[in-house]
Formats: sequence, C-alpha cells, structure tokens
Amino acid sequence: MHPTVENITQSINQVILGKHQQVRLALTCLLAGGHLLIEDLPGMGKTTLAHALAQVFGLAFSRVQFTSDLLPADVLGVSVYDRNTSSFQFHQGPIFSNILLADEVNRATPKTQSALLEAMEEYQVSVDGDTLPLPNPFFVIATQNPKHNIGTFPLPESQLDRFLMRISLGYPDPASERSLLKKQGGRALDQKPSTICSSESLLNLQSAVEKIHVSDAVLDYLQALIQHTRTELDTGLSPRASLGLRKCAQAWALCENRDYVIPEDIQAVFPSIATHRLEEDSNTNIAEKIIQNVAI
Repeated sequence: MHPTVENITQSINQVILGKHQQVRLALTCLLAGGHLLIEDLPGMGKTTLAHALAQVFGLAFSRVQFTSDLLPADVLGVSVYDRNTSSFQFHQGPIFSNILLADEVNRATPKTQSALLEAMEEYQVSVDGDTLPLPNPFFVIATQNPKHNIGTFPLPESQLDRFLMRISLGYPDPASERSLLKKQGGRALDQKPSTICSSESLLNLQSAVEKIHVSDAVLDYLQALIQHTRTELDTGLSPRASLGLRKCAQAWALCENRDYVIPEDIQAVFPSIATHRLEEDSNTNIAEKIIQNVAI
C-alpha cells in the first residue's frame, strides 16, 4: 500500500473500527477529487467517518445540519446591507471551506439540496449575480438516511450523479462492537485521528493519481461495463460516471502503490460508483451482476 495512504488509513481505523474497506473507498473518492455520499441507518457512524476524514487531511471544515427549514442562503451565504458603506456586503456561508459536511442531506427540501449543484460540479457559487470561486481543494461529504425513513426527500438524479461514490457502513462485526462497548463509543476515544496530510500534500497525491497509466485494454473493459448499463437498464451510467470510474480506478491503483490500472481496480470501485446512479433493485446487487456479465 502507498505509505501515505497506509498512514491515513491506520489513523482513521482507530476511530472507525472494523470498516477497512469502506475507509479505503472513502479515501479513494477524495484522492480522485470527487464528492462522497455516505448512506446508512442512523447511528452507524456516518458523521464520525466524515469528521475523521476531515481531521486526517487537516483542511478547513464546515458542517451544516440539513433540515426541512434550511434555506439555500444558510449554505451559500447572504448579502447584508451595511449602513456605513451604504452597500450590501456578502457574508460567506459554510460552503466556503475545503470540506463541507452536509449532514442528513436528504432531510432538506429539493430547493435547498439544489444549492449544492453548481458548487459540486463547477467549484463555484453564484450569488446576487456574482460568481465566487470555492477553495481548492473542495469536497462535499454528505450523509443521508435511507429513503424510507420518515422526513426525507429523495435526492434528484442530477445531484446523485454529482456524488462520485456512495458507500454504506453497515452494522459492526461482533469484535468491533465489543471494542466500542468497552470504550463507550467512538466519541469517547482519547485518541483522535492524527493529521497526516496538508492541503499541499493532498493536491500532490491528486496530481499523482492523474499520472497513473490506463492501458487501452483496461479502457476497453471500462467502456464495456458502462455500455452494458446503457443496453440492459432503462437508465445507464452517464459520461460523468465513466470519467469518475477511470479516476477512481487510478486512485485505487495509487493506494495499491502501483503506477498502472488493472481490471481488478475497476471492479473494486465500480459498485460504489454505479449503484446510486442506477435504478435500484432490492433483489439483485446491480453492480455485481454487471461485473459478472462483462468479461475481462
């Protein structure tokens, strides 16, 4: 494993116990420069993982608790009239940070959810006719409860497609849960994740991801997976998803300390990229079925 990635993983795993694969996928998403959606039942550690990711990267961090009465201005910011200058002064909202934690994002109304669309795609926001750039790097880490939970508004397809990956933590294994019980839960741990990366080192890692070689044969396999979703399902994966799949495969290869992508890298990240973009089928794992149907 890449030395820096290994240090980051070990630091996060001190707080998020027994979820090595999910932590690895979350790191892959951020190294690929994408936004992360963490979906699970309440109390599974979604917010704790988001805090841990922010801590290890040492970036400016803001958290917004999404509720049904939240307004777009509460996220983007608002212009306030200043009597001294006889003009309006813009007060930046929490979105002007390196990492924005949108906690329980699907509890906000569609109007407020849409406030994130421009920021997640173009890394800027438009307020009062002005276009303002966001810090670099900029990530949205959103948590959401399952759609069947009371008081939730489903995320539109346009926003789901902007989340590069979606992961779920699931219930802890017995050994990890026993450790949590003995330590009175992750928030009671004396040791918090250490800051491993500066913003500069993170940007260097992202630049290294872009240099990971992807052969034509591997691209053929990637395109075959994408094309299979478009021919077999009503709504297939978008070009944004195919670009994201390539980038995540490169990031996964970097985590493996390789300078080239193999088909297994694509298979490792494909379910987290595909499932939230495709029509869900409660009886079948769509992504796994697609992988099985498309030969390497």
